[in-house]
Amino acid sequence: MLLLAHGIVGRADLPIPESLFAAAAAVVLVVSFGALALGWSRPRLAGLPERALFRLPLAVDIVLGLLGVLVFALTAYAGIAGSGEQSENLAPTMIYVAFWVGVPFASLLLGDVWRLISPWRAIGRATGRLAGGVAGGDMPEPLAYPAGVGRWPAAFWVFAFAVCELCWAKATEPGPLAVLMLIYLVVMLVGMSVYGVEAWVRNADGFGVLFGLLATLAPIGRRPDGRLVLRVPCTGAAKLPVVAAGTVAVLLTSVGSTAFDGAKEGAVFNHIAQHLQRFFHSLGLSLGTSLELGFVLVLALTIALVSALWMGGMEGMPPAKEASTRTARARAFGHALIPIAAGYLVAHYFSLLAYNGQDLWRLASDPLGNGSDLFGGANASIDYGVISATGIWYAQVGALVAGHVAALVLAHDRALELYGSARAAARSQVVMLVLMVAFTCLGLWLLSAALQT
Repeated sequence: MLLLAHGIVGRADLPIPESLFAAAAAVVLVVSFGALALGWSRPRLAGLPERALFRLPLAVDIVLGLLGVLVFALTAYAGIAGSGEQSENLAPTMIYVAFWVGVPFASLLLGDVWRLISPWRAIGRATGRLAGGVAGGDMPEPLAYPAGVGRWPAAFWVFAFAVCELCWAKATEPGPLAVLMLIYLVVMLVGMSVYGVEAWVRNADGFGVLFGLLATLAPIGRRPDGRLVLRVPCTGAAKLPVVAAGTVAVLLTSVGSTAFDGAKEGAVFNHIAQHLQRFFHSLGLSLGTSLELGFVLVLALTIALVSALWMGGMEGMPPAKEASTRTARARAFGHALIPIAAGYLVAHYFSLLAYNGQDLWRLASDPLGNGSDLFGGANASIDYGVISATGIWYAQVGALVAGHVAALVLAHDRALELYGSARAAARSQVVMLVLMVAFTCLGLWLLSAALQT
């Protein structure tokens, strides 16, 4: 059997049986639910005050955008012109560690940093200003972005990235990875030229949408006028209106793909993968392609399962005046998925960032893998003693529990807005409690799956 791995992995350990962690986590969630039902009788989060800080100077915006473009260009160039060995080329670690893990972690702490460093947004804005200057301001207005499409394109791109990261072996090779980067850049530039920069990146840029949603949990926010504010964590998510079409799909795809990545390490998944590989191979496909197709199928099924759990929970909630249908309730409570996605992401990728993130110094010093030493770190190595395996496990469990408790708080606060009375809101959220316990236990099982092989 061809083994298709994540490519860059961390490590984890179980200090005590996961069943004890699951029981403790369930108790924390039940106690949190009881405290909310008894002591939180009116909506609070959206009305919490913010402390205005300062407005980011335009120069900072320009410099950070230019930095994002330069890093993108260097990464793509390294992938095309550098060593074909994943461990010696900057591109894979830059994409799968610094970008896919580092940017979300930074977003949870500092707010929407991706908006500032997004290379396609920077190029789109610069191109627009340049074209406007040449045309003397007589530029045609972009088309109105179709409201019915919403953020479904973003959900597609998050799924496509998950397929590349988790299912397609060649996506870990520097060359194909660089080609994918350039293809995505072209798609973003074409979309921005048709519908406008901001409308496109707010809806159709999978990474911009996902990272922006995670940033609503951060203690630092940004007002429409550009002024930064200090706020209570998670209040940014609470102030989101009913989310746009496709937003729930973006978050469910994120949770489902992370769950799939964890499940890949377990014996159950490997058993299913072997059967799917044999099935596709019997159709005349190669063993490698058969395994990749099996992975894609199970990835889609995992996302579908997570989505079914969520939509089942929405079905179990009583209708409200402004959320009378299951779809309407899913969108009204969609913001509660943000801390769940964040909890899964932090729990699953914490060790990857802690260990493989250190390797960025070595790779930045020799980005092409040709023996150069630009910054004096080409001989640097990873210090696996920076945090113990037990410490990683506790951090992972803490992230999962904190994410689901935050989801309960956000959902309860929104329920008070929708159902009016504290009693009705508490009754409506019993099904949400069941969902949070289920998602938490699933996350803990996935974290320990690698130890059951």
